[in-house]
Amino acid sequence: MSNFFDSDSPTNLTEFSVSELSGSIKRTIETAFDHVRVRGEISGFRGPHSSGHAYFSLKDDKARIDAVIWKGAFSKLKHRPEEGMEVIATGKITTFPGSSKYQIVIEQLEPAGAGALMALLEERKRRFTAEGLFDPAHKQLLPFMPKVIGVVTSPTGAVIRDILHRITDRFPVHVVVWPVKVQGEGSGDEVASAIRGFNALEPGGQMARPDVLIVARGGGSLEDLWSFNDEAVVRAAAESDIPLISAVGHETDWTLIDYAADVRAPTPTGAAEMAVPVKADLEAQIASLAARLSGAMNRQMDFRRQNLRALARALPSLDQLLALPRRRFDEAAAGLGRSLELNTMNKRRSFEQVAARLSTDMLARRLMERQQRLTDQAGRAERIIERLIARNRTTLGGFDAALRAVPGRLGAMTARSKDRLEGLGRRAGSAVSHDLRRARQALVAQDRVLQSLSYTNVLSRGYAVIRDGDNRPVTRAEMLSKGQGIDIQFADGRVAAVTGEGAEPAPSSAKPPPRSSKKSEPPAGQGSLF
Repeated sequence: MSNFFDSDSPTNLTEFSVSELSGSIKRTIETAFDHVRVRGEISGFRGPHSSGHAYFSLKDDKARIDAVIWKGAFSKLKHRPEEGMEVIATGKITTFPGSSKYQIVIEQLEPAGAGALMALLEERKRRFTAEGLFDPAHKQLLPFMPKVIGVVTSPTGAVIRDILHRITDRFPVHVVVWPVKVQGEGSGDEVASAIRGFNALEPGGQMARPDVLIVARGGGSLEDLWSFNDEAVVRAAAESDIPLISAVGHETDWTLIDYAADVRAPTPTGAAEMAVPVKADLEAQIASLAARLSGAMNRQMDFRRQNLRALARALPSLDQLLALPRRRFDEAAAGLGRSLELNTMNKRRSFEQVAARLSTDMLARRLMERQQRLTDQAGRAERIIERLIARNRTTLGGFDAALRAVPGRLGAMTARSKDRLEGLGRRAGSAVSHDLRRARQALVAQDRVLQSLSYTNVLSRGYAVIRDGDNRPVTRAEMLSKGQGIDIQFADGRVAAVTGEGAEPAPSSAKPPPRSSKKSEPPAGQGSLF
């Protein structure tokens, strides 16, 4: 150890080492300033260190002193330090021998009066507003009739009793209370945890998830309500998915949670009134609406009934509706008989015109043409078959000559082929005969049809064909004139005649004689075409 003074210098001062002097100063300062309260402005605060300790300075307009808050004391502070905040710090003065500095070790920290709290409150309000935590666009509507209400408050105060009593009087619902401290150290963290805890509940879980939350506390001073200005509480209220009602203090008390909540209630009782409607009022309103609905339905039914009756009077009667169809039916029924008669006459006229065009000579000529065609086809078929047989015989003859030179095994094959060819020849002859026979039968059938359609058969039943001088058939009396020569053909021959007085044709405008109800009998010995 070295001394600062020579050992030979005349002095009675005690020699100290640096460590001894620094320790003596430390003990003196800590003894003299063991418990002090210092008022100043926080400077250089950047938040807690990674170790949990907080280092900053306290200053005024003339001096500056270093300050430190150890980790254990920092977690128990009611008011956290902020840059520029004027505070009153309670602690003890100590030194740090390593750098010959002194500092205050703070144990408690509180704002320096209400003015400082208000300044801090305004600063937080501006910051949260800039972040959008108080934006009205984020506000949620309260449910009209919640089934479960969550209350965050002290379980022992008068506030919870007022809320439960008011809810029971208005509309009894299920209330879930999350007990928290509403004043003192750690109360802000408990309130924030309660809000987040309610939001973390799952719908339909073991514990019912509230439809609306009420954060409530009775009145008090600014310091008493300071927990509800805590940043954690404000952020939890702004982030809540469940609609939140803030009911902190009396009507004149305002905290930052009031701005972050969806609705602010003036008192806890007012929050209960906002959360649920009055059941009696709802029942009365429902009864009134039911009565109005019943009256409206009755009036509407009466109105519709009157309209229906008016429309029924405007409708025509059944006789009026059926009068026109009945008249049309009668006219159609009356004209049906005449229409049938005219249709029969038209069909008869058409049949007579077609029968007049039929000629025996034409049918005979067509039959002869078809007979000749069949004969020619049969001759051609016979010649073709003969040529095929001759050709096959020639071919077979060549084959036979060629096969004769082949050993005996081919002889049997030749014999079988020859038998087969002979069989085919016989079948071809049978087929030609069968076709000729079928053609003859068809020709005979057509001749029978021709004979049945010939008018000469009709003449044999007593009818006659009248022809004029040009040998044209006469079908109506009006086609003949008086003294005209005619030719009458009977079944056994023709007779010439001249028309007499009875040959005058009837006027064309005269109506036909009325038809008798009985069918006219044909003359004796004469048949009918119909």
